[in-house]
Amino acid sequence: MFLRWLWYFIIYSALGFLLEITFAHLIGHPKRDRKCFLLLPLCPVYGLGALLILWIARPGYGPAWVFLAGGLAATGAELLMGLFYRYAVGVEFWDYSDFPGNAAGLVCPQFAAVWGLLALALVYWVHPVAAALASAIPDGLGPPAAILLVCDALVSSAALRRTGTTEVLRWYVP
Repeated sequence: MFLRWLWYFIIYSALGFLLEITFAHLIGHPKRDRKCFLLLPLCPVYGLGALLILWIARPGYGPAWVFLAGGLAATGAELLMGLFYRYAVGVEFWDYSDFPGNAAGLVCPQFAAVWGLLALALVYWVHPVAAALASAIPDGLGPPAAILLVCDALVSSAALRRTGTTEVLRWYVP
C-alpha cells in the first residue's frame, strides 16, 4: 500500500510540474521552469495535495464534496508546503500577495477554487488512469524510487537553504 501512495505522489508531482510549465507558458510568465527539486522534474505541493484529496474526497461523496473538500485539502497542502519552503528552506516558489483575500501570500481564494476544479478532474478522470499506471509498476522499483526522491529532496533543500534562491535548481541554464 505504501508503494502505491509513493507512486501516486511521484505521478502527481510530475503532472503538477507539467501543469505549472503549461500555466507559465500560457500566461507568459518569465520564469517558465517550475520544478522544486534539483534533479527530478517534480512539484511536491501537487503530490501532497493530490494525496490529501484522494484521502478525503472520494467519488462516492459527490461532486460538490469533492470540489469543496478537495479544494480545501489542496489549499492546505499549498499552505503547508509554502510555510515549509519559506521558514525551513528560506525560499518562496509562489506569491499570491497581489490577490485579494490571500493569507501571507501563500494561499488565496481564487486558487482554492482552481484547486477545487482540479480535485474534480483528479478524482473523476485522472486518478483512475494513474491508479492503473501505479499498479503496473513492479514493486522492486519502489525502494530505489523512494531513495532517489528523498535524496533529491534533501540535496535540493540544502541547496535552496544555502543560496536562498530557487535559481539554484536551474543548474542546466548557462
